[in-house]
Amino acid sequence: MNGYGERARAAVLQAASVCLQYPDDAVLATLPVVRDAVGALPEGRPRERLGAFLDSAAATPPGELAQHYVGVFDTRRRCCLYLTWWTDGETRRRGGALAALKARYRAAGVELDSTELPDFLPVVLEFAATADLADGLQLLQENRPGIELLRLALLDAGTPYAAPVEAVCALLPGPSPADVAAAKALARSGPPREQVGLELAPFALGPIGGHR
Repeated sequence: MNGYGERARAAVLQAASVCLQYPDDAVLATLPVVRDAVGALPEGRPRERLGAFLDSAAATPPGELAQHYVGVFDTRRRCCLYLTWWTDGETRRRGGALAALKARYRAAGVELDSTELPDFLPVVLEFAATADLADGLQLLQENRPGIELLRLALLDAGTPYAAPVEAVCALLPGPSPADVAAAKALARSGPPREQVGLELAPFALGPIGGHR
């Protein structure tokens, strides 16, 4: 994306990772750090969308935000944050995809220390931001159709949680699909691929962890 170099991309991915996690006390305490990092980003859609989410989160009582998160991600099947679900569903093939993803992290020198599965979108974003930006962006591209369908589902649900996903999509090559049919067509044709240089994230926000 024009104006977003490696450092800025890593910052967007790290910020989105935190924003998309269950808003427990640790995540809420981190949001001011995220806001500072987002405020330092170049002008553009990623900064605008992340800022919109942070504004909404700051204006929402913590208990209400947590309840909303559960209502969106735990009760709406179409709002699934687990990337291999979009490609493999609840099949035995998904187990192989998860194992391959763990091996991919290990090849980059990362041992997943989390109670979450390796395809949990915040985990993938954290990997891209702090371990291997090039392969992380490649991984997001490989899962672009599912991420775009997630974006559309979150927009349809009218939730502020659509904004961090929009920020991530804005970093990827080409325009986002306008509707579900276009996203499914992207799945059939395969997403474009891009390689970028490696750089560590400019800020560290602690370990990744889900709410389960």
